[in-house]
Amino acid sequence: MPKFLVQRWHGMHNVWALVLILLLTAVLAWYQWVTGLIALVLGAGVAVYAVLAERAFRKELNDYVLTLSYRIKGVGNDVVGTLPFGIVLYNEEQEVQWHNAYLSHVTGRPSVVGMALTDIFPGLHVPVKDREPNRGEIQINGRVYEMLFRTRERVMYVTDITDSWTIKQKYENEKLALGIVMMDNLEEVTQGMDEQQRALMLSKVTGKINEWAREYGLLLRRLSSDRYMVIANQLALRKLEQSRFELLDEVREITMDQKLPMTLSIGFASGTDNFEELGHLVQGSLDIALGRGGDQAVVKVGERQSFYGGKSNAVEKRTRVRARVIAHALRDLIKESDNIVVMGHKMPDMDAIGAAIGVVKAARQFGKEAYIVLESVNPAIERMMDMIREDEKLFKRFVSPEQALAMAGKRSLVVVVDTHRASMVEEPKLLQQTERIVIIDHHRRSEEFIDDAVLIYMEPYASSTCELVTEVLQYIHDRVVLDVREATALLAGITVDTKSFAMRTGSRTFEAASFLRRNGADSTMIQRMLKENLEEYVRKAEIIRHAEMYRDDIAIAVATNAQPVTQLLIAQAADTLLNMSGVRASFVVAMRTDGLVGISARSLGQINVQVVMERLGGGGHLSNAACQLQGSLQEVAARLKQVLKELEEEEGILE
Repeated sequence: MPKFLVQRWHGMHNVWALVLILLLTAVLAWYQWVTGLIALVLGAGVAVYAVLAERAFRKELNDYVLTLSYRIKGVGNDVVGTLPFGIVLYNEEQEVQWHNAYLSHVTGRPSVVGMALTDIFPGLHVPVKDREPNRGEIQINGRVYEMLFRTRERVMYVTDITDSWTIKQKYENEKLALGIVMMDNLEEVTQGMDEQQRALMLSKVTGKINEWAREYGLLLRRLSSDRYMVIANQLALRKLEQSRFELLDEVREITMDQKLPMTLSIGFASGTDNFEELGHLVQGSLDIALGRGGDQAVVKVGERQSFYGGKSNAVEKRTRVRARVIAHALRDLIKESDNIVVMGHKMPDMDAIGAAIGVVKAARQFGKEAYIVLESVNPAIERMMDMIREDEKLFKRFVSPEQALAMAGKRSLVVVVDTHRASMVEEPKLLQQTERIVIIDHHRRSEEFIDDAVLIYMEPYASSTCELVTEVLQYIHDRVVLDVREATALLAGITVDTKSFAMRTGSRTFEAASFLRRNGADSTMIQRMLKENLEEYVRKAEIIRHAEMYRDDIAIAVATNAQPVTQLLIAQAADTLLNMSGVRASFVVAMRTDGLVGISARSLGQINVQVVMERLGGGGHLSNAACQLQGSLQEVAARLKQVLKELEEEEGILE
């Protein structure tokens, strides 16, 4: 028991003893006053001694408490000062008010009191509200520190996590990445070559691919004559992405002496430990690269999907083998289905309507009921629909989205034309009502794609979806005979998308047009559909009048008139700007009739406008793309210029 407690116990007994003495003295004084007086003197002496003893006890107790507080305070200061992490108190202005000795070790300064946290740790985000992220990492002098904030108390804890961070980075860097490199136009390039020329060219390309693999530490294995498997880790994959996959340009350059230079398509995937899933992801990445026209790389890491390259147009296939295979597969699906529902994209154009009419014709050849989903007639197809109304049998094939939903069932076949994005179709709910979905499209494949399609016919080299459907019609039945309006609708789609056979036109485009002409397509009727009225021409001229040049060869026109215009008019203005001398690409920004801001982008092929539009949420082709955005004209124009600047800094897309 502590000494002061023992004394305290004794003091309490002294008090009781004095009380007892006083009582006894009073009793003695009652019986004999002399004895009582003597007892009183003795009792007074004892009382004086007790008081003095109590004072001594209190003084000793105070001295003990003061000594103990000093010792505790000293130990506390030593503990806080030697903690293996930093403690920082800061005020509302985020200035340091106090810190322990550990922070001096971190910063290399004796004291940082009075300095702002962002000055001490550049780039550090200091949360102000509780719902903001309260953790952050920062590197100082080769070490990694984690900052943990207690916002209400305005306290920051600093912990050295270099060792765990290093282990984590090593783990992330060593994760498996799988890739496939494919010569996507080997057949077209080598057609007509003798064995010696073919071997020489393949040797040059193979040598460049092997050199690339050695440079980045990749394991390369040949799967077939035109395909390689690549095994890498995350660190190597990041280096490849930083290089923007320069292999694509190098292979194209060393084969430039050929009529058609060799191009590669590369697919990479990472972010999963399941090898089977990784295999599906890498094949999906390669499919997307091919679906976008080849000559590019697609990287899938977790939820992130990135695109590199894509600087050249898709090469037109010289044979129709794929068209014949697709036609036979589509024929079997039509025969096995109860009915057929065809739909294009929202705000359809002539290519979407013409292709839909072609698919309906194919279904009718086998006695199946087929319908086209059309919500409303927009100015782009108004004249075409006027022509179709003249044919009652054809016009009754058009139904509203509500009618289509009522007639579609599990055994219905839904054919999507001129788009492959679920968010853009006329009625997305139709995609959930059946397990039989066919996609026919000529756009370069985007990140968004309709899932679980049983048949996909996507050819980015094609001028239009109408061209693809026309080729399918020639193989789907022995005797396909189109009437005048059906043939004219298909030819109109080709004419619009090729700008009257001036853009993106190959030999197979003319073959398809020739077939349609033989079936009675009326070019005069098409010219009437494409005529502009005077008011639209004036409005288009007004938009073009405000065009300005960006980097000397890119024309950007922002409509200043608040009156909304159609997407067709925006596209026509972009086409007109592209015809101007010295213009390699054109962008027209205007308010659409549906309240969105529309952008139409055109190029002569040197600049990939599809990549620009994809950054803004749209898509299209290398030389023809568009998007729709929320916001004001000035805000959208500023975003467009920012994207152009970013792409120029990243990969020199404007060169």
